[in-house]
Amino acid sequence: MQVLTETKFPALKFLKRGKVRDIYEVGNYLLFVATDRLSAFDVVMPQGIPYKGKILTQISAFWFDQTKDIIHNHVVSINVDEFPAECAPYKDQLRGRSMLVKKTQPLSVECIVRGYISGSGWNDYKNTGTICGIPLPAGLVESQKLPALIFTPSTKAEVGVHDENISFDVMIQREGKAVSEQVRSVALSIFKRASEIAESKGIIIADTKMEFGLSNGELVLIDELLTPDASRFWPKATYQPGKAQNSYDKQFVRDYLLSIQFNKKPPGPMMPDIIIEKTVDLYKQALFQLTGKSVE
Repeated sequence: MQVLTETKFPALKFLKRGKVRDIYEVGNYLLFVATDRLSAFDVVMPQGIPYKGKILTQISAFWFDQTKDIIHNHVVSINVDEFPAECAPYKDQLRGRSMLVKKTQPLSVECIVRGYISGSGWNDYKNTGTICGIPLPAGLVESQKLPALIFTPSTKAEVGVHDENISFDVMIQREGKAVSEQVRSVALSIFKRASEIAESKGIIIADTKMEFGLSNGELVLIDELLTPDASRFWPKATYQPGKAQNSYDKQFVRDYLLSIQFNKKPPGPMMPDIIIEKTVDLYKQALFQLTGKSVE
């Protein structure tokens, strides 16, 4: 299985290498290329996950299409045959894992919506009775469905640095009241729509992270959307509150890293083949269950 962990396209203007995506400038647009890199605890692992970039791209494209009536998104095309001519020499590498997108001014926060109590939210609740300062009823158990969706913004950290949760008031200080309230409303609407669709296909979306930008003053949905990298996906059939859940996402990798007492700092450890193979299978399952399609 071929793995693409880094791109090199000399004819294109390279802009940035993120945790997963390599970003190029192509005329008036950006080219987002989803590699097979895997990050966990904000650390990029030394090995890639076969097909991962293609799976993330296909799932994002599915959700962008499902939510385009709620808010405009940044996608121009995911068809490499429609990309500008300077991309043509790299079609084979780009096919299935790239998006031509509009340029926007990204907001300085990431937008997390939580429908269930898990992960860092569960740890926060156990210690404080709140999630990111939002009070919750006493007596909730791990993986329980929350009484209502909650919106918890965070900072956007560079590769290798941990994101930090912030309050909605701090988000208002950074982005302004009108934009912050619009983002919160849109993010909650997207999560509600996506949750209904996913549950009809046997998947519970426990939480997810979204990003937004501004284009000529208009709020636009950007980056990836509701992928296993940015969400917790649980099989509905085996869901049982009161414990950690089976998942279709990279929680499997996080659990392995915790089991070997990874210190959550670069460099990441080499992972056994069995962990990589299991992760590939989980991502493929998520793609097929949500979209009915196999990785292209």
